Amino acid sequence: MSPPAFEQPVLFSVVAGGFAAAFLHAALPTHWLPFVLVGRAQRWSLTKNLLAVSAAGLAHIASTAVVGSLIVAAGLALDGLVAGFLPHLSAVLLFAFGGFYLIKSAIRRPVMAGGPALDLAEPTVSHSAAFWGLVAVMALSPGEVLLPIYMSSAQEGVGALALLTLAFALGTILGMATFTALARAGASVLRLERWARYEGAILGLALIAIGLVIVTHQH
Repeated sequence: MSPPAFEQPVLFSVVAGGFAAAFLHAALPTHWLPFVLVGRAQRWSLTKNLLAVSAAGLAHIASTAVVGSLIVAAGLALDGLVAGFLPHLSAVLLFAFGGFYLIKSAIRRPVMAGGPALDLAEPTVSHSAAFWGLVAVMALSPGEVLLPIYMSSAQEGVGALALLTLAFALGTILGMATFTALARAGASVLRLERWARYEGAILGLALIAIGLVIVTHQH
């Protein structure tokens, strides 16, 4: 017998947790610092910089959704043989990712240090190449920490997966845009980098919390 479908409050909790996880994951420097640096080098306006962030964020979630759909399809086939396997596997992966980010946050040291201001030289590549290069980088790196959340909602149908994808997209773009805008507005990149250290711990706890929601529902 397959496990019962998520009740609406549980599904809402998973979707809300997915939004939070996407936002926190997008706050990692790898998701916004390249946009700040390229935007400075290309002398982009804030509007153009945020347009690149939005396009790259959508590409990032699109590739995540494609990979997630393939995993869900394979998992559902396996779930037909081993009832209840998929939600438990997703919970285990969420715990594993959560623990990884907690440990990484505990041992990580700030990498960036104060230094001379960057000289704004003339752009060395075209604006189009810089723009689409950033989009391609994000498209080729699916959000691995979001994939277990897809697995947890696999049996809820296309509507639930679409809602989860929308939450991922909103959280990702909002997180990337927020930190890009803060850095462009003059916030210390070093200070934002230090904040990201605690962001890792918060992300780890959020992933573990989603895993607990899934496990609690299964029992």
